[in-house]
Amino acid sequence: DAGTGISKGGMIIKVRAAQRAARSGAHTCIASGRETDALLRVTAGDDIGTLLYATSTPLAARKQWLADHLQLAGSLTLDDGAIDALKAGKSLLAIGVTAVDGEFSRGSVVACKTRDGKEIARGLVNYAGNDSRRIARHASSEIEELLGFIEEPELIHRDNLVLLG
Repeated sequence: DAGTGISKGGMIIKVRAAQRAARSGAHTCIASGRETDALLRVTAGDDIGTLLYATSTPLAARKQWLADHLQLAGSLTLDDGAIDALKAGKSLLAIGVTAVDGEFSRGSVVACKTRDGKEIARGLVNYAGNDSRRIARHASSEIEELLGFIEEPELIHRDNLVLLG
């Protein structure tokens, strides 16, 4: 769990890192740093570690970065219609957002959550937190009237959004 004098984080951290690598299509080998010439031996095919194969289709680099982004600036709580739209590959519209938490700026990474708090997606938001709160539960056609300007018709464009799990 906590690691040793040579390594940090233990096996769980290493497996999680391998899972992230697999999402980009990369295979991973976990081998002991105490083995002589471990990297050379692994690449030569020696059986000295644990090889984890990537079996899923790689995510685009941008989507992988979003999925693995550790510093979330805030969160959006979605209604059932918005959740269904995201699952169908659509963008997130303000009308489907029931709550906005956090202080964030345009372009920040935010979590998209269900009513019970389960994170289902992450994305780059087109509006700052205070503006997102003002347009939540409103149609895209009302954004300019509410804010005095319009950046984009969607709160998060589908190209800047990744579904989790």
